[in-house]
Amino acid sequence: MAVGTEKAAVDGAEEILKPRTDNREYRRIVLKNSLEVLLISDPETDKCAASMNVSVGSFSDPDGLEGLAHFLEHMLFYASEKYPEEDGYSKYIAEHGGSRNAYTASEDTNYHFDINTDSFDEALDRFAQFFIKPLMSADATMREIKAVDSENQKNLLSDPWRMNQLQKHLSREDHPYHKFNTGNMDTLHVRPEAKGIDTRSELIKFYDEHYSANIMHLVIYGKECLDKTQGLVEELFQEIRNTNKDIPRFPGQPCTHDHLQVLVKAVPIKQGHKLTVSWPITPTIHHYEEAPAMYVGRLLGHEGEGSLFHTLKILGWATGLYAGERNWTMEYSFFNVIIDLTDTGHEHMEDILGLLFIYIKHLQQSGVSQWIFDELSAISEAEFHYKAKTHAISYATCISMNMTIYPMKHWLVGSSLPCKFNPASVEKVFDELSPSNVRIFWESTKFEGKTNKVEPWYNTDYSLEKITKFTIQEWVQSSPDVNLLLPTPNVFIPTDFSLKDFKDKEIFPVLLRETSFSRLWYKPDTKFFKPKAYVKMEFNCPLAVTSPDAVVLSNMFVWLLTDYLNEYACYARIAGLRYGISLSDNGFELYLSGFNHKLRILLEAVIQKIAKFGVKPDRFLVIKETITKAYRNHKFWQPYHQAMSYCSIILQEHSWPWTEELDTLSHLEAEDLAKFVPMLLSRTFVECYIAGNVDKNEAESMVKHIEDVLFNEPKPICRPLFPSQFLTNRVVELSTCMKYFYHQEGSNPSDENSALVHYIQVHQDEFSMNIKLQIFELIAKQATFHQLRSVEQLGYITSLSQRNDSGVYGLHFIIQSSVKGPGHIDSRVESLLKDLESKLYNMSNEEFKSNVTTLIDMKLEKHKNLSEESWFYWGEIQDGTLKFNRKDAEVAALRELKKEELIDFFDEYVKVDAPKKKSLSVCVYGNQHSKEMASDKDKVVSPSIEIEDIIGFRNSQHLYGSLRGCGQLKL
Repeated sequence: MAVGTEKAAVDGAEEILKPRTDNREYRRIVLKNSLEVLLISDPETDKCAASMNVSVGSFSDPDGLEGLAHFLEHMLFYASEKYPEEDGYSKYIAEHGGSRNAYTASEDTNYHFDINTDSFDEALDRFAQFFIKPLMSADATMREIKAVDSENQKNLLSDPWRMNQLQKHLSREDHPYHKFNTGNMDTLHVRPEAKGIDTRSELIKFYDEHYSANIMHLVIYGKECLDKTQGLVEELFQEIRNTNKDIPRFPGQPCTHDHLQVLVKAVPIKQGHKLTVSWPITPTIHHYEEAPAMYVGRLLGHEGEGSLFHTLKILGWATGLYAGERNWTMEYSFFNVIIDLTDTGHEHMEDILGLLFIYIKHLQQSGVSQWIFDELSAISEAEFHYKAKTHAISYATCISMNMTIYPMKHWLVGSSLPCKFNPASVEKVFDELSPSNVRIFWESTKFEGKTNKVEPWYNTDYSLEKITKFTIQEWVQSSPDVNLLLPTPNVFIPTDFSLKDFKDKEIFPVLLRETSFSRLWYKPDTKFFKPKAYVKMEFNCPLAVTSPDAVVLSNMFVWLLTDYLNEYACYARIAGLRYGISLSDNGFELYLSGFNHKLRILLEAVIQKIAKFGVKPDRFLVIKETITKAYRNHKFWQPYHQAMSYCSIILQEHSWPWTEELDTLSHLEAEDLAKFVPMLLSRTFVECYIAGNVDKNEAESMVKHIEDVLFNEPKPICRPLFPSQFLTNRVVELSTCMKYFYHQEGSNPSDENSALVHYIQVHQDEFSMNIKLQIFELIAKQATFHQLRSVEQLGYITSLSQRNDSGVYGLHFIIQSSVKGPGHIDSRVESLLKDLESKLYNMSNEEFKSNVTTLIDMKLEKHKNLSEESWFYWGEIQDGTLKFNRKDAEVAALRELKKEELIDFFDEYVKVDAPKKKSLSVCVYGNQHSKEMASDKDKVVSPSIEIEDIIGFRNSQHLYGSLRGCGQLKL
């Protein structure tokens, strides 16, 4: 049921609130089967998309068949009566430049895809058949149950999944919130079979009972005019059955008094401590234009001076804080405050909770402020009206969800545009954040061995104790006496949205300025017409990545720098100015993006912090503790992430094992960093890219300011690099006709999953080779997924993709499995390559041309927004390739490509016995397959090499020459 009572007209484009800068056309229609549809016409789009939201989800799972709605979502992808080829829908989408996905939520299931524009009509027909006559074949049933089980296996050691299920577990057993909603082999096969229940029959029954056109909402994002798209939609979707179902409703709160005033201590997988303070509240979606939860969340989650987080940070008790409404439906909601604790903060949990309730009371007593709401409204309005275009698939998916909740007027905006100031609705939220209504979830590995209960689905150890409001009052009374304050007015809120009048219409970035200190690439916005800018700066510091010690010290510097900036920069982030500081291959990077009006103020603040950087011992200790936990938690990475990491260390010159970096970290003191940072910055070159609504003089002035602060003071912090100091990113060149193996046990002994990365190294950046690799990937990608995941059911995570290491291109197959070990999986990849050989040899000229056309369409797809465009150009600058016209050049090469050339490429570089084949298999063994590792290593036969010592191997190999050169770059 939509919020509000506004009645929408059939052709109501003028009734839909849309951004001032949005020139797309919108139309709502209702088909004769009561399917409600929003049509979007965007003549400029390169991709068309569709999203169908069905108002039924996992809350409707029958008892004893947990995960059935999710399983149905999987099964609809397989085939339909009209298109009976198994996985034909996915194959068609992939072969025509698209992507597809779906998800199952509590009360909704959403299906979505995008595709190249000239293939949209047929794709839409295939999509419509999901909801008209799906096959849900018996042959596919068990295979897809295994896929659901594999997906669940992936989540079993994930703390967010575990803690979410624990919160659900500690609720009313008769409320669907309590359910396990993913499903697994046990719930979808073992238990039903034991009871004589046929899962496929139940699946079809569930579909027939719940999938009705009148509770579906469809968004179509097309290139054609609205009239033409409407005709297509009416033709394809009117046959969906309408059985006039009501949207399932689940009234009542999931938590009774028994589930409130509880303190739950839980043991996470990863190291660290987290506090989640949760209150069941009345869903604020019913007052979404008043944004009461957003208002409360903005104050409780504020990070400026005087805020709760700033106070906890100064005390050394917390490293992060989030506040806001979560897990809401139309019937219930939770407001959560989530605090990441330090070791000391863990010991002061009661004080922290006392301060939280003191701050809530302080905010209540301060009253609801008009100026705070007005700021919230102004920021939201600027974000909405100058919102950059996103990809069609994500836009359509978001709107199809909104259609189930909001009146038509607000389908595009949802809850993101607060405009009605109502202190009473805010006060109601504050009233519900009371000690008598609270649930406290306290996670820490220190609770290991001290709990007495186990959550059944994820086996999370926990204990539960009741607390009273008097207990919380004691915590309040004993907490530290601190001065908690409201935020101050936000100086970063933009007020100037005017666009620059650029006389030069540069198509590509230009080298605007170059000195011994810096280089400035500049690209004015002549495409997106938004009052926004994008700034990327890489501080090339040769000392930063030369050893594990240097990497750790550089990382400490970056973390502390961000820490020092937080109280000031949080205001910029709230006002739509994003920024970040991170390590790079050659030093560290700074990026800023968002409204250009006050971007320079933030930039200058960051540069000043770099110039005046000093090590504060108390903050050093907190950051050291945080980074140490992050390193130790590497062992809990998903096995496929571990395999990818090993692959990168083998190939990339300046990369180091995390174990060495952790060892370095354990010995570091504040004075080590204090000595290191001046040395780090002493020789620096700043590579800059500035784009967007910024004129040339402004761009040059920004860079000159950086030079003045860092290089041109009487005692300069930075001096220019010597020519010999320009870092180059070099990559190991594997030997031809040689297969390399690296076998390693998974770092988490509790993880049953194993993983394989099968990497084929091909060439260094060159247009004609690039396109052959890309066209092969396009042809092989869906075939890989279908064979290894759908048919052989090796694992939920199965992919083939292109890999680029500093301009060295190749392919990598990534498979994670709980059912087969890496040795077996590697043999299946080799077998697949033989199948792909036949596929290529037997490909018709028409099929080859179709693939070429698809890839050309994909390459000609325009960037959607300034950030996307900037990422592309910055990649060219950072790699040193500077091929800003890459897409056009590769399209020109594609137009000349012949099928025989592709086959020759495959025969020479990719197939199993190719004469120039260079491959590396990284095998990570989970606990189920660890016994296979020794025998797999024994099976490695010549010409193959087993890598025993990663760094020793890397140091003994030839390296590709760097594309970055020695700093004297030319176009």
